[in-house]
Amino acid sequence: MSLNVLVATSFGSDPDSAGAAMFEARDDSGDGHRTWANRIEIARQAGHPEDIQVLADEAPSAASRAAAQTLADEMLRQRQQLKSPDKVFLFSGHMIDTPDRRESRLPAAMENLAAARIGAALDALGAGPGDLAFAQGAAGGDILFGEACLARGVGLQLLLPLSEPEFIAASVLPSSAGEAWRLRYLALCGRLTRAPRIMPDALGPLPLDRHGIPGNPYERCNRWLLYSALSFGLDRLHFICLWDGGSGDGAGGTAHMVEEVKKRTSRITWLDTRELG
Repeated sequence: MSLNVLVATSFGSDPDSAGAAMFEARDDSGDGHRTWANRIEIARQAGHPEDIQVLADEAPSAASRAAAQTLADEMLRQRQQLKSPDKVFLFSGHMIDTPDRRESRLPAAMENLAAARIGAALDALGAGPGDLAFAQGAAGGDILFGEACLARGVGLQLLLPLSEPEFIAASVLPSSAGEAWRLRYLALCGRLTRAPRIMPDALGPLPLDRHGIPGNPYERCNRWLLYSALSFGLDRLHFICLWDGGSGDGAGGTAHMVEEVKKRTSRITWLDTRELG
């Protein structure tokens, strides 16, 4: 994975420069390459360099990867010139424990303490109107973070790794009091000024490895979240994690996001779930 994130920008790229290189590379090979190149063009027209960066990681050839990253870099330079948002918050954190979880990370009894710590972290960073935040929408940390952002006037963009029904089934309902968390998720979405972005819609299906096995959607979504937050500039980024310091239950969890963020900045606020009690 390349993860060469630059600082960021909105779009209006010169179609005769990086875009031209992209389209020249388009004729390399068959249907898979054309499908990938079509995704690049959709992201270009929609002004989403962060999408192009994820797709560049998954490019079918080195030449295509280089052309896609060049296009993304042009778009990022333009977005970097914008004065808004002032600060960008990226969040990753544990779900509320499922009823059958053997090793507790974020028990339901700690919900209010976790919410208070998240709110205090945002206040310490001066979060308010004019800022923008990125997260998924899982039961527990994500929803608590989203609620805290909206309470402070921070714009919130949710990025979901799966279709919304699949995401709710996988990352909301299994938690303790899952139905209550589903209602909170829906209430949160109902207050957003930006609709949640759905990864399969924006980026297409998961890439396959050489054995034909799809990649991990949560790992891909972590990259998408990180590129999205960084697209407004590394100097604006503040990362908040609600984490027990462990390696997690699998690929694409909070530990993975922490490691990727640490490669780029030390501006990290770690809320250790082991210290909530």
